[in-house]
Amino acid sequence: MHDGHRQRLKKRFLEEDLDKFEDHNILELLLFFGVAQKNTNEIAHNLLNTFGSLSAVFDASHSQLKKVPGVGDHIATLIKLIPSLSRAYIKDKTKCKLFITTEDLGAYILPHFLGISEEKLFVIYLDMKKNLLGSEFISEGSMNNVPIDYRKIIDGVLKYKASAIVVAHNHPGGIALPSMNDINSTKELSNILSFMDVKLFDHIIVADGDYISFRDSNIDF
Repeated sequence: MHDGHRQRLKKRFLEEDLDKFEDHNILELLLFFGVAQKNTNEIAHNLLNTFGSLSAVFDASHSQLKKVPGVGDHIATLIKLIPSLSRAYIKDKTKCKLFITTEDLGAYILPHFLGISEEKLFVIYLDMKKNLLGSEFISEGSMNNVPIDYRKIIDGVLKYKASAIVVAHNHPGGIALPSMNDINSTKELSNILSFMDVKLFDHIIVADGDYISFRDSNIDF
C-alpha cells in the first residue's frame, strides 16, 4: 500500500509539480528519499504540528528537528539540505557580472540570505565600472545584531583591488528598514573607505524576501 502511495505521489509531482500539493504532501514526498518502506505521512504532520508551517520546518535547526517524533539525524540532515540547496540553485541562476541597477544588486543578494536565521554581513567588491570582482560573508551576529568588521572589509578591498563595494545585511524575522545603528555604522564605513579612495556604493538591508537600498531611499552615508 505504501509503495503504491509513493508511486502515485511521485507521478503526480512529475505531472503537476508542487503547485497543487498540500504542505504535508510536499514533506511526505521529500521524506520518501530519507525513509525507506515506511509511511511518512505521520512524520510530515508531526513536523508541521511542531513548527507551524512548511517554511518554519525548513528554518528549524538540526537539533530542533531531531526532537520531532520519527525524525532522526538522517531525516533532519535531509530537511536542512533543502534551504541550502535552494540557496545554491538561486545564486547560480541569478549570477550577474555587471551591476547597473538596484534590481541587479537585489537579484544577486537575496539568494545569499535564503534560509539564514541570524544576522550576517555580506560584501560585494566592484571595479570602477561596477563589474563584480568577488563577494563574501565577512561577519555573523545574533538574531538582532551583526558587527561591521572594518578590518575584514579593508582586507577584502585590498585582495580584490576594488574601487567600490556594496554591503548588505539581513534582519531575520524583521522588516527591511535601517536602524539608527545601521545608519551610523554605514557612515563610519564610508568615511574609512574614502581614505582609500574606495566608494561605498550602497547598503542593502534584506528581510523576509524583500530589501531596501540606502541609495534609493536617499539615506545619507
